[in-house]
Amino acid sequence: MAISERDTPASILIIDDHPLLRRGVKQLLELEDDLVLVGEAGEPEVGIRLAAELEPDLVLLDLNMPGIDGIETLKRLREANFAGRIVMFTVSDNEEDVVAALQAGADGYLLKDMEPDDMVRQLRQAALGRMVISENLTALLAEALRQQRSAPAAPDIHSLTQREREILRELAAGLSNKLIARKLDITEGTVKVHVKHLLKKLNLRSRVEAAVWAVQEGLEARE
Repeated sequence: MAISERDTPASILIIDDHPLLRRGVKQLLELEDDLVLVGEAGEPEVGIRLAAELEPDLVLLDLNMPGIDGIETLKRLREANFAGRIVMFTVSDNEEDVVAALQAGADGYLLKDMEPDDMVRQLRQAALGRMVISENLTALLAEALRQQRSAPAAPDIHSLTQREREILRELAAGLSNKLIARKLDITEGTVKVHVKHLLKKLNLRSRVEAAVWAVQEGLEARE
């Protein structure tokens, strides 16, 4: 079951306290037909309110802001049941920041020094429901998560059912539960149940850990 592209432009809200950066992102997106900036905020509280009013497909969120930082803003958006994608956009490549953001519910983590074309490509992927992480952070994230695992038993792919392996493979590709459900022709609720079971079997705490582990183990190549 193929995943179709979006029929309408993806709407984006940026929350960042640097006016020049917001202007740069706006000018960049104005060149694209399938991405549109619908709002911008220099203060987290304003951004949270705009997210509720505009219901954008994606929020591009700065990590370090005065007052409420990006992680707390992220948590408040999720607590308010914001259903769109949230991607951190920051200068910090600190492993603690990366892990904290992803564990708090971020759908991606991109560095501000990336090339404009790469940024547009990653935003398109995020809007389609995929997890996006700057390439040079993948190894760092894998090592950080490996060190944080307290379970003595190493993950064992052989403990999974065939369906769980299929879903793990799609997690490794960065797909959301909704997109996995569409691709495998099952309900989103069923996907959530399988994800819960495979995390327990693999002694992992989050879908991000599962995705990183699967990529490091070459699951996509083997399956």
